[in-house]
Amino acid sequence: MPDLFPLARPLLHALLPEQAHRLTIAALRAGLGPRFDLPADPILETQVFGLDFRNPVGLAAGFDKNAEVVAPMLRLGFGFVEIGSVTPRPQPGNPKPRMFRLPDQEGLINRLGFNNQGLAAVAERLARRPGRIVGANLGRNKDQTDALADYREGVRALGELVDYLVVNVSSPNTPGLRALQGRAPLSELLTGVTEARAGLRRRPPLLLKIAPDLTRQDMEDIAAVALSSGIDGLIVSNTTITRPDGLPPGLASEAGGLSGRPLFDMATSVLRDMARLTERRLPLVGVGGIASGHDAYLKIRNGASLVQLYTALAYRGPALVPAICRELAALLRRDGFSSVGEAVGADL
Repeated sequence: MPDLFPLARPLLHALLPEQAHRLTIAALRAGLGPRFDLPADPILETQVFGLDFRNPVGLAAGFDKNAEVVAPMLRLGFGFVEIGSVTPRPQPGNPKPRMFRLPDQEGLINRLGFNNQGLAAVAERLARRPGRIVGANLGRNKDQTDALADYREGVRALGELVDYLVVNVSSPNTPGLRALQGRAPLSELLTGVTEARAGLRRRPPLLLKIAPDLTRQDMEDIAAVALSSGIDGLIVSNTTITRPDGLPPGLASEAGGLSGRPLFDMATSVLRDMARLTERRLPLVGVGGIASGHDAYLKIRNGASLVQLYTALAYRGPALVPAICRELAALLRRDGFSSVGEAVGADL
């Protein structure tokens, strides 16, 4: 199936962002997505968390919240796909409108609020997933006062169906969620979640996804807890509640998390700081603003073992994935690296 995005983009962008997203998911489910049969490139193959990745470029959580199009997204050339965020019970999310395009900046603002179909529906689909690397991003229900209970339930429901799990405490769109990044609540949460994982027959790697809007003390606390808690890695980072200069004033005032190119510098700075604070003892996944192989390469040189993207797909289409892989491989060879792993943290 050829890439129809150049033809479809004007239609998709004439729709509201959520309408365009639903149409995209429906098309992918119907088999209308392209397939890019990238030849295996040994320089892109990498092992992280004990898992063998065909390439280090993954789909970030948020695109396929309900695990509806895992196989079609893997066929685009991604080395791995992360579904979610998924909460124990289905929930509609926040009132609409709740997603806004910033086309000149290739960015998005969203305040979706973990809209998803819940663990039962997602678990049923994941039981039939393809045999490539798939992760699940876990959240808590908006009305749940016991966050640990929801995360433990997510671990038990999906832990044996995926290759890794992510504890998401960094979305700005669920009240009180980011408070879980504090040292004491985070330590308690991760202790409880790792105990839940210990009860599984197969124990997947456990990652923590953090926000970019952190003070130095916040980062030091997160690094200390991450290193002592037994988790396997960090995803850096989620969307930002800050608004860089140059955004359209009418959109900049919308509440929610900002993603895409305006997030790149901030997220990469936090990535670099977390690589240093964790003494490079934990693998990091670099997310935020990636739209080219060069962007992915900068994340890797600043400490990321893997990278993820989402927002750029809305502007550049699925052909972006193989383009990033090709450019990343060329940059690695240009600079004399024989593998992704050799380049990780080269700029630290």
